[in-house]
Amino acid sequence: MHRPWLDQYPAGVEPRIDMDRYASVAAVLEESCQRFAPHCAFENLGSTLSYADLDRHSRHFAAYLQSELGLKKGDRLALMMPNCLQHVVALFAGLRSGLVIVSVNPLYTARELEFQLQDSGARAIVIFENFACTLEKVEDSVPVEHIVTTRMGDMLGPVKGAVTNFFARRVKKMVPEWDLPDPISFSDALTQGEGLTLAPVALTHSDVALLQYTGGTTGPARGAVLSHGNLVANILQTMSWFSDSLEPEREIIVTALPIYHIFALMVNVLIFLHIGGRNLLITNPADMPAFVKELRRHRFTAITGVNTLFNGLLNTPGFEQIDFSALKFAVGGGSAIRKAVADRWQAATGQAIIEGYGLSETSPVVTCNLLNSKDFNHSIGLPLPATEVVIRGEENQDLPEGETGELCVKGPQVMLGYWQGNASDSDTFTTDGYLKTGDMARMDESGFFYLVDRKKDVILVSGFNVFPNEIEEVIASHEAVLEGAAVGVPDEKTGEAVKLFVVRKDEALTAEEVREHCRAHLTAYKVPKHIEFIQEIPKSNVGKVLRKELR
Repeated sequence: MHRPWLDQYPAGVEPRIDMDRYASVAAVLEESCQRFAPHCAFENLGSTLSYADLDRHSRHFAAYLQSELGLKKGDRLALMMPNCLQHVVALFAGLRSGLVIVSVNPLYTARELEFQLQDSGARAIVIFENFACTLEKVEDSVPVEHIVTTRMGDMLGPVKGAVTNFFARRVKKMVPEWDLPDPISFSDALTQGEGLTLAPVALTHSDVALLQYTGGTTGPARGAVLSHGNLVANILQTMSWFSDSLEPEREIIVTALPIYHIFALMVNVLIFLHIGGRNLLITNPADMPAFVKELRRHRFTAITGVNTLFNGLLNTPGFEQIDFSALKFAVGGGSAIRKAVADRWQAATGQAIIEGYGLSETSPVVTCNLLNSKDFNHSIGLPLPATEVVIRGEENQDLPEGETGELCVKGPQVMLGYWQGNASDSDTFTTDGYLKTGDMARMDESGFFYLVDRKKDVILVSGFNVFPNEIEEVIASHEAVLEGAAVGVPDEKTGEAVKLFVVRKDEALTAEEVREHCRAHLTAYKVPKHIEFIQEIPKSNVGKVLRKELR
């Protein structure tokens, strides 16, 4: 196989990785907790958690999960929280006790939460009490046996003065009332866990670590089965790429992207824990003025984001007062970075946005640009060590340089398969073992890859996959709607936005009524931004919606 990208590798980056270095991702974290014990691992709303604290608290919580709740290796533990200290404690506790982490978007509607808990078979959930009312609506229909609730202040130490006000401005309304059977508070679980012993759990590369739910590459939501080996591989691959730029114990990364998203989990949390870095957790980045004010308090060295986040920061008053003198790099992913945003960011900060590419199915990093890139180049970069990328045509043939086809990936970071699915499904893997990403791309003569378009009809809103079928199913349940069809349209803020075409039964139906119906059943980013009423949905002669015509 021709691998022109190897000639572009920076000095010191080897084409292979040593998978024998760690047996599991838990082993990576345990090593860091010992090596960097006194150093700060996480900071949130003015409170900090050292590596020693992370080790101690996660050990106590893991012991509680084992001894009091009776959870055993392979059981699924759902985490439904924003970025906060207890999120990382629960995450580490679950991994080191051999549980399978199920990351849940805390903004899910009851319908979306019900599907994920049912599909994963989660036996327990740790949930932020702000969202407990959502769980209450589906509690009788999901397999969850144990509910651990937590609140923002559970792990915040004495927070005074400006920091208290800083947090208070984020709380726009009281926690909705909720009633769940026999909930356990996170604080009580930690206290009880202090008197318990964590039984060691033998973990190998083949053991499952995460069920990372995604729209998948070809259809509705599915859980990508990521093993400890997958995560170890991607940590080592990404660390090889970043090694010359990262100094142990000296890095501070801004973590505004949600930890339940695989991008932030790998690049921010796991990578920077591996080198003894400090994660500055941003609980509510949507509050841009407060976010900017927090950034002004730190000389951070790295930040990750999607186009929406970078654009939002650039347009927030006070951004020009942030100290970027220590910034080494900004990494963009999740969705395409717009050139106008990249140019403004570089002019303001002195650093180019380094774009990469990945999927939930690949743990997630597949390619990344060179960290010393001086300008934004529109490329998603080069394949990471031990990663094979090919561009395939409709007949599964390799296409030459410069031609556009489907981007296909093979490597140790590629998932085991979909949860309760068939890993050999021809829609997911090629006959020679490559993951079919569903993305159209091309490779230049130097081995740099460029995304061109998506093969399927996935709509990418701020880095999140939105599937038209799900929106169409929801709108079809409205009594005044005959049928509907959803497509993605360009949007300067979110990359793409959802546009919904509706054929009405009742001509009195308004766009706002349609939007309100969608809000009741869909997460906010899936709710159509644009609604247009038409007389007929264009279809093929076999009844398939012709979304190309709608676009």
